[in-house]
Amino acid sequence: MESGEAKRAALIQAIGTANPPNCYPQDDYPDLYFHLTKSQHSTHLKDKFKRICGKTRIKKRYMHLTEDIIERNPNIGIYGAPSFDARQDILVREIPKLGMEAALKAIQEWGQPISNITHLIFCTSSEIGLPSADHRLAKLIKLKPSVQKFMIFNQGCFAAGTALRHAKDLAENNADARVLIVFCEIHSLVCFHAPSETHIDILVGSTIFSDGAAAVIVTGGGEIPDSDEIIVAKVREMGMEYYLSRDLPKVVTNNIEQCLHEMFAPFGVDDWNKLFYTVHTGGPAILRGMEEKLGLASEKLGASWDVLSEYGNMGLKVRCLLSMR
Repeated sequence: MESGEAKRAALIQAIGTANPPNCYPQDDYPDLYFHLTKSQHSTHLKDKFKRICGKTRIKKRYMHLTEDIIERNPNIGIYGAPSFDARQDILVREIPKLGMEAALKAIQEWGQPISNITHLIFCTSSEIGLPSADHRLAKLIKLKPSVQKFMIFNQGCFAAGTALRHAKDLAENNADARVLIVFCEIHSLVCFHAPSETHIDILVGSTIFSDGAAAVIVTGGGEIPDSDEIIVAKVREMGMEYYLSRDLPKVVTNNIEQCLHEMFAPFGVDDWNKLFYTVHTGGPAILRGMEEKLGLASEKLGASWDVLSEYGNMGLKVRCLLSMR
């Protein structure tokens, strides 16, 4: 770029979203969950699970998981049982397919031919196959072989910022770049476990996690400190073994204002109600905490509350894009 030449700002041109067809009302889910895991005898855990479900502010969730899948792969419904191979065999097929639905909707909204796509970024924490999901998606939607692909694995909720930042760099520094980003999570398969007397985090995750995909097309036109142990997930034979710190909402709310200062001070912005928000809808405590800490007007997080209510926790990258629609 020559001296004095204006740099083109990256723009989001289109958004597409997709969910599995199976919709589960939150009020009915405790009965289904304890039926699927053959845990009806654990009445005290079921009572606890019902109480947690009632506090999530979630009305319904979409999941790929069905009773038929567990019948064909019974270890998925047994806590700690070896089931990694069975889960991954399904996810390797289904992650690109659900991602394709979102991608095609975004491309349709964009109104340009698929052949104009120059770059593909695919993000997932649900499967780790090879060839990876970006390659399989590219074949499904018939992207040109020359499309440059970039795969982001296992960044969890942080993947949205990583992918959008990468797309911004590509779009602003390559005049003809047309970047398709696809995010896809099927938490109901990778994170589904039977209730456990000792691993209570399983109950919490089972009340909020759900499945979905989102895609965005980008063209040219802060990380929280000391948070390493707040969310811990390990890929194990039993599936994804995860732990959710009780301090998560407090860590987010205690650091969010400093993060915003660092990001927006160079632009002279210090009134947080002037910003547009697509906030992590990990749970009601996070949203309430941010509203209070930043002094936000009641409508500022309205989109995030709606997504939490209607879809649950699908992973930040999907939730954020749904909030932007």
